[in-house]
Amino acid sequence: MNAKILIVEDEPAIQELLAFNVMQAGFQALRAEDADSAWQQIRGNVPDLILLDWMLPNISGVVLAKQFRADTRTRDIPIIMLTARGDERDKILGLESGADDYITKPFSPRELMARIRAVLRRHLPGLPDETLSAGGLKLLPASHRVTAKGIAVELGPTEFRLLHFFMTHAERVYSRTQLLDQVWGTQVFVEERTVDVHIRRLRAALEPVKMDNMIQTVRGSGYRFSITTT
Repeated sequence: MNAKILIVEDEPAIQELLAFNVMQAGFQALRAEDADSAWQQIRGNVPDLILLDWMLPNISGVVLAKQFRADTRTRDIPIIMLTARGDERDKILGLESGADDYITKPFSPRELMARIRAVLRRHLPGLPDETLSAGGLKLLPASHRVTAKGIAVELGPTEFRLLHFFMTHAERVYSRTQLLDQVWGTQVFVEERTVDVHIRRLRAALEPVKMDNMIQTVRGSGYRFSITTT
């Protein structure tokens, strides 16, 4: 897998270390030290994944992640946030900004590569191409499009995969652990609370078209997708 990884890191030594490990793993390394240089790289060579440092000059990684999610060129690119901030609130903030995964410094190169491979594996090319429909909601894996009664719904890559799983397993209740295994994969090192963050993001995307109630919380058990509201 010769994927292109954009490393957005302002500390030269850390950027060099990340680039070395990325290339050792067989990926292409693109480099940027701030938001402006990141956008310049993207204009010339769209990456397959972004490693994004939280603490950047001028614009933080959290703000930049939100910008990536708001731009049509970058909204589907998976993001792994890199930071020294390990509090749960910070992790949730990073995920809610649009990141697909979160890794706290210091981390081992082996863990970083495992996370990169896991995020790339669960990205869109692995999904079946069959169009899914339920209650006016339509999901097209091949073109990464979701519509609700003809209205476009914008989703990030993880929310897209989560919705795809729900729509192919409607009316069944899945715990957080089961959703992590099915959507994130068994080799991914993320916490169960990550599921809640992405559920909230998925519901927020469906709320304007009044379909957020299809993603239902089953108290004490987990989550269920259903076109029948109770």
